[in-house]
Amino acid sequence: MNLSLYLLTVLIWGTTWIALKLQLGVVAIPVSIVYRFALAGLILFAILLLTRRLQPMNRRGHLVCLAQGVCLFCVNFMCFLTASQWVASGLIAVVFSTATLWNALNARIFFGQKIAANVLGGGAMGLLGLGLLFWPELSHHAASRETLYGLGLALLGTLCFSAGNMLSSLQQKAGLRPMTTNAWGMLYGASMLAVYCLVSGIPFAMEWNARYLGSLLYLVIPGSVIGFTAYLTLVGRMGPERAAYCTVLFPLVALNVSAFAEGYQWTAPALLGLVAVMAGNVLVFRKPAIRPQMAAAR
Repeated sequence: MNLSLYLLTVLIWGTTWIALKLQLGVVAIPVSIVYRFALAGLILFAILLLTRRLQPMNRRGHLVCLAQGVCLFCVNFMCFLTASQWVASGLIAVVFSTATLWNALNARIFFGQKIAANVLGGGAMGLLGLGLLFWPELSHHAASRETLYGLGLALLGTLCFSAGNMLSSLQQKAGLRPMTTNAWGMLYGASMLAVYCLVSGIPFAMEWNARYLGSLLYLVIPGSVIGFTAYLTLVGRMGPERAAYCTVLFPLVALNVSAFAEGYQWTAPALLGLVAVMAGNVLVFRKPAIRPQMAAAR
């Protein structure tokens, strides 16, 4: 089950970058995010009500869902999509991949979980591999004010993503399943962003064409309803630090999609980076050896 959820998350989130790119145009970025998560939240509620699986929540549960909505379905996407105006997508992917290490650190801070050496080692190896994958892009990227601003937003988005992971883990420890908390969190996040759009005077435009509507539908159902449910289920089953290794792998899927759709060229450093990421993946999931206890003194 863990492997199926893991592969599903990697494949879905690895292909959403193309759909996000197709969203850019007439509709403003925050409005597209509102459409995405409002629709995804309503679909989740419909599924839960029809199957009678919607769990009741107390005031504390709703407050945590509100915070989760801000982190995962609002600020997170605003940061990354805004940063993409100044920072290349490959560099943003590298920054986002630090979620593996942030989750391990936050799990230590908030839940007192010990950081396993293989998780840190595998995460570091994965980041090294991504650095090699995007080295041509990184080495030619000028450190302008806009670049630094974009990097700051990308880092803030990653921290928000990690915080949302911790909140989801907290909810699951309280017995709340991801589908219920995602449904509320998506509607809370979309509602707050909609209020921001109204206050800021951002028009709720719509592109009635196959490109925009098709990409929106893909982001709503596979990208949000299925992707976030699968990923946050992994957070509850495996722990946030190991589940977050998806963020290291899904840029690899995005690169292969880009090679097919946008003419991305593989290089020797990129292939070496691919090997490093795969090795890091094996290291993260390797169970630490259990040391035999010392024999009792005679």
